[in-house]
Amino acid sequence: MSRHRRDTLTLDLFEVPQPAAQLPASMDYGREIAHLVSEALNGAEGDRFEVASRMSRLTGRDVSKYMLDAWSSEARDAYNMPFYMVPVLETACETHMFSNWLADKRGGRLLIGKETLTAELGKFERMKEEVTRKIRELKKMMGEME
Repeated sequence: MSRHRRDTLTLDLFEVPQPAAQLPASMDYGREIAHLVSEALNGAEGDRFEVASRMSRLTGRDVSKYMLDAWSSEARDAYNMPFYMVPVLETACETHMFSNWLADKRGGRLLIGKETLTAELGKFERMKEEVTRKIRELKKMMGEME
């Protein structure tokens, strides 16, 4: 006799994402953003000077290592990264970390590149199955009417 144990650690792939709860004082994301900046910088190719240089080239504005250090410090909440710099940092660090984080906070999931096409194909396959089922039902009804 085998016993089945319920897996409580694996996430449900078909779980519908939900936006963050709208509770008072629950959406102060400054520390989370600073942590994400730090994570992105730590995972980037090259050091912070190189990332700052890439960001400066991409924007045509001076971005310094000091700015990156300030944006990544959870203790320096007076130096938050401007929102318009998020896609620049993602590009310079070759990540989608912030986009995924934002989609998650808003109750969504981010699909990029081939993932988008796979999802679209799955949607059309489900539509095809539904249409095929309805055609069978109609033919069955037509056969009963004769």
